[in-house]
Amino acid sequence: MIIKRVFLIVCLTAFCQLAVANSISSINNAHFTIDLVKVDKSARKMYLLSQGKIVKQYHIALGENPKGHKVQEGDNRTPEGNYVLDYKKENSAFYRAFHINYPNLNDIKNANELGVHPGGQIMIHGQKNESTKNPKLVQRFNWTNGCIALTNKEMDELLELVDSGTKIKIEW
Repeated sequence: MIIKRVFLIVCLTAFCQLAVANSISSINNAHFTIDLVKVDKSARKMYLLSQGKIVKQYHIALGENPKGHKVQEGDNRTPEGNYVLDYKKENSAFYRAFHINYPNLNDIKNANELGVHPGGQIMIHGQKNESTKNPKLVQRFNWTNGCIALTNKEMDELLELVDSGTKIKIEW
C-alpha cells in the first residue's frame, strides 16, 4: 500500500511539473503580440494584454506613496494615465529596465503651474543591482521612488514579450 502511495505521489508531482513547464513554454512560444500593458496600482498588479485578453499578470511593487498621480519629483508616486514604453535599458541601477515616457506635455504643464519639477526616469525595472534580498519578499513592499518593480526573472520575461512603443495604461 505504501509503495502505491509513493508511486501515486511521484506521478502526480511529475504531472504537475510537466503542466507548469508546458504553460511556461506556451507563453514563450505563443504567437501573440502584446498591445497594451495595464497597471492596476490599487491591486499592485500589472497585466500584459493582446487584443483585449490578459496573457500574463505580475505582482508589482510601487513607490512608498502609491495612491494618486505623480505630481512632482520626490513624491514617491507612479504616474497615472496613458503612456508609452519607449525604450529598453540594459545598463540600469536596477536589473534591466523599460522606460515609461513620463512626463508628457500635460504632466509638464501641471507641474509648471504648481511651480514644481515633474520628475522623470520612471521605469518598469527589476531588483536593485547586487541585492542579496529574496525578491519575492522584497516584492511584498512598496519600495521604489515611483517606478514599477518586478523580480529579475519577470523582468526578463517582460522584455522578451513586450516591444518598445507599446502603450501602458496606469490607474488606481
